Amino acid sequence: MLAKLPRRDFDILAAHSTHVSLPQGEVIYEAGDEVDHIYFPSGGMFSLLAVMRDGKAIETATVGREGVVGAMAGLGLYRSLVRAVVQLPLTASRIPASAFRRVVGASDAVRDLCIRYNEVMLTQARTTAACNALHPIEERFCRWLLQSSDRAASDTVTLTQELLAEMLGVRRTSVTDVAGKIQDKGVITYARGVITILDRAQLERLSCECYATLVEQEATLT
Repeated sequence: MLAKLPRRDFDILAAHSTHVSLPQGEVIYEAGDEVDHIYFPSGGMFSLLAVMRDGKAIETATVGREGVVGAMAGLGLYRSLVRAVVQLPLTASRIPASAFRRVVGASDAVRDLCIRYNEVMLTQARTTAACNALHPIEERFCRWLLQSSDRAASDTVTLTQELLAEMLGVRRTSVTDVAGKIQDKGVITYARGVITILDRAQLERLSCECYATLVEQEATLT
């Protein structure tokens, strides 16, 4: 995402940033937390989750090296509305929110980036909500795995049953059943929390329409 900025703005943000490595499962914000840092991933993936009062949560969007987490803090949204968790181990440029706000105030390009990517997030959330409500778990599993593979830039992703169940809003036993069915078709292997895609074309055919929709929308908006 940073690479899309004019060189001057890129250099200003880079001067305020530090390079961090974050482990799988680390929560950088809970819903309601103050956004104290902005994250520009260079590898790996964040998941953004809507959290209910009883503690249950479901994923609404994912962010990889194409995006940014916390950018709306630059426009005055000082608290996170979602839980942001490291879904796949990642590296990122991290910028203090106070410094980011100063840059946004002085740069039309960075401000436009914030607004444009917020639209990407809203579009992704709307599509994901519709997908969760209308499509069967097998199709949603395939869509989610394709998204994760894209973010990781790899056909192998490391995900526990517990994390997968939370992302999809289902029981762990449901994840086991679905992964087993897709593995039996020769599309993936799944063992000890490691999923490897063997036949991506078939995985795309098994996915619902939402994967292609999300890819097209992201390309249009970014």
